[in-house]
Amino acid sequence: MTKEEMTDLIVASKKAKGLTWEAIAAKIKMGETFVASACLGMNTMPKKAAKDLCKILKLKEDVCTALQEFPHKSWEKTVPQDPVVYRLYEIVGVYGDTIKEIINEKFGDGIMSAIDFSMDIDKEKNPAGDRVVVTLNGKFLPYKTW
Repeated sequence: MTKEEMTDLIVASKKAKGLTWEAIAAKIKMGETFVASACLGMNTMPKKAAKDLCKILKLKEDVCTALQEFPHKSWEKTVPQDPVVYRLYEIVGVYGDTIKEIINEKFGDGIMSAIDFSMDIDKEKNPAGDRVVVTLNGKFLPYKTW
C-alpha cells in the first residue's frame, strides 16, 4: 500500500465517522499536528499509536503497516495552489530571510531542527476576527567549524 492510498483510506474513514484530528490524537495520546502529518504521509507513526488509530477508524492491517513505514519527505516544487498552503509559502517567501536573521542574532550561525521539533495550531478569539496561531518549536542546531 502506498502512502497516498493509506491517506485516502484514513481521511475517508475520519470523515465518515465525523472525527477531528484533535479527537483522534487525544484517543491515541499523541499531538494533533503530528497525527495529521503522519496520516497525510509525512511522518512515521509508532506501532502502538498506529494500531490504536486503525482500531478507532476500523481500518485494516495494511493501513497500520503503512503508517509505520518511513516516508519520502518530498512534495511538489511548483507554487502551491491551495490558498492555506499558498499563504504559508508566501509567509516564508516574505519573512524567511527575516526569520533567519533573527534566529542568527539570537542563537548564532545555525538552523532550527525539523526533526527535534513540534508544531501547534491554535485558535485565538479576537474581536476583530478569530486568529490562527501557528507555533513552530525546533531545537537550535549550530553549524560546526573545523
